[in-house]
Amino acid sequence: MTEMQHVVKVEEGRPAADGRPSVGPTYRSAFARDGFPAPIPGLDSCYDIFRMAVEKYPNNKMLGRRAIVDGKAGAYEWKTYKEVFGVANKIGNSIRSCGLEKGSRCGIYGANSPEWIITMEACNAHGIYCVPLYDTLGAGAIEFILCHAEVEIAFVEEKKVEELLKTFPKSTEFLKTIVSFGNVTQEQKEEVSKYGLSIYSWDEFLSLAGDQEFDLPVKQSTDICTIMYTSGTTGDPKGVLISNVSIISLIAGVDRLLNSVNERLEETDVYMSYLPLAHIFDRVVEELFMFHGASIGFWRGDVKLLVEDIGTLKPTILCAVPRVLDRIFSGLQAKISAGGFIKSTMFSLAYKFKQFRMMRGAKHTEAAAICDKVVFSKVKEGLGGNVRVILSGAAPLATHVEEYLRVVTCAHVLQGYGLTETCAGSFVSLPNQMSMIGTVGPPVPNIDARLESVAEMNYDALASTPRGEICIKGETLFSGYYRREDLTQEVLVDGWFHTGDIGEWQPDGSMKIIDRKKNIFKLSQGEYVAVENLENIYGVVSAIDSIWVYGNSFESFLVAVVNPNKEALESWAAGNGISGDFEALCENPKAKEYILAELSKTGKEKKLKGFEFVRAVHLDPVPFDMERDLITPTYKRKRPQLLKYYQGAIDNMYKSAK
Repeated sequence: MTEMQHVVKVEEGRPAADGRPSVGPTYRSAFARDGFPAPIPGLDSCYDIFRMAVEKYPNNKMLGRRAIVDGKAGAYEWKTYKEVFGVANKIGNSIRSCGLEKGSRCGIYGANSPEWIITMEACNAHGIYCVPLYDTLGAGAIEFILCHAEVEIAFVEEKKVEELLKTFPKSTEFLKTIVSFGNVTQEQKEEVSKYGLSIYSWDEFLSLAGDQEFDLPVKQSTDICTIMYTSGTTGDPKGVLISNVSIISLIAGVDRLLNSVNERLEETDVYMSYLPLAHIFDRVVEELFMFHGASIGFWRGDVKLLVEDIGTLKPTILCAVPRVLDRIFSGLQAKISAGGFIKSTMFSLAYKFKQFRMMRGAKHTEAAAICDKVVFSKVKEGLGGNVRVILSGAAPLATHVEEYLRVVTCAHVLQGYGLTETCAGSFVSLPNQMSMIGTVGPPVPNIDARLESVAEMNYDALASTPRGEICIKGETLFSGYYRREDLTQEVLVDGWFHTGDIGEWQPDGSMKIIDRKKNIFKLSQGEYVAVENLENIYGVVSAIDSIWVYGNSFESFLVAVVNPNKEALESWAAGNGISGDFEALCENPKAKEYILAELSKTGKEKKLKGFEFVRAVHLDPVPFDMERDLITPTYKRKRPQLLKYYQGAIDNMYKSAK
């Protein structure tokens, strides 16, 4: 392969030897050509990020939420950096007055809020491990994390207190104090007192320490900052130990990247906090904003009101998961279709012209200024009017959605990739590089990356088109899985973290995720199937929203459960004289034939092998969701749970297709 753009080679690859697979060359971001970003003076812990921001930007707006007046949402109300520091100091002293010391564990359970961040900063100040509890998980997983991490104090969103109490009595072996972000009822106090625990409202806890002031412990860069549990597609969650230096290194690297592409963060930037703070993606982005003295506004917690909150806050940077961007894409498509022939034609012509210019290297701000002003400005206003960067992460973003949004939003739409174990962002696509659509871009400037061959899947890291398991090295890596040294040794080998994801280097130095190492099974005729790759291929079919492909070693062909696209299926039905609501259409054999034909058409276009074609489908009108435990909070498919839930449908498909 010829020398790639946007990356530099720092080490040659090596062939297979001594039972170890071959590995490709090690690459580093071209923006790190002179080495990794240097340490930031005075920045040794996550607390220092906050402390330095308070010193530099004391009167800047830091945390804001919408005021509720007579049941209606009003403008955003803000606390400054200095004000937040004062509250966090009180919370920290109250935590210490409960007997917690450096290295103790504090749980935080609930949706994003100013209190969430304040509690996190209080933990950072006193060297207490912050243990986020997934807002979207049930009592079973919450109980596991509370006990596994030996959490002594838990801060809880008011409406989640009852959910936390369901973990009693098991969690009370370690848990001694509960603090509600809001109020506490008399019944809750009585229930908690039965187990010898204390429970406080937020206001009560603020004054618990009184005039007591506790000295802040000395904190090292290698100290653990947080234990972040991964949702996991199988088994119990794993506690990922993340140190101060991991987060600081990531911030330094991302900062260098943004500066290098002229998208420097400023104190005037505004961020919308709605992706779960219990995930590393949102946590590190908010730390980055604090580092620059920028503002963070919180949503109201209702996805139906998210666009309204965005319109009021007017953020400059918007982070999203593909599901949110898919909704924005579908909403725009519906509005354009409903706008009539003239408007839709004008939009289509403007889109094609701007796309043509961008594909030939024009920057999005210069590709079609008149089209932006006359046509696409309305899309920009729908996102508040100030968004300049949209960053997608946590799962793959469909290529057609990414390209569309790059053209119409008047903003950079960048796709990133990373894991909790790599402290989120490890790769990210670059602004104004249309060749990177469908990829996750080159490595960020603070990591090294290489591919490792996977012989059983025919992926060769030394081939002319290098493919293999993505491996990452650098200070952003986690410190291990809490109390699971066996799992740590499986994935951390010679300092390299093995992600389990299969990547393919592109000629421009960007990485394309093409498969998942573990999602491979053998059909009865002996053929291996890389199921995640197939789901990515079939996922581009416009008539479907989501697909889960299944096969096993006792059967010779594949079947699939599909969430059809409601508009597409109803449009097909209307054009073919078939009546019935969406649920009835999903049961209609002709509808199944239609979806199967669309999948087969894509399979032929992509030149899939015969055994890779889906032979039967089950249509579910209800999207795969967390309520049925079918996906993780980051929208990854939970394959064992999907099989259990759809076992009856799977059996019927195999019977009917033979």
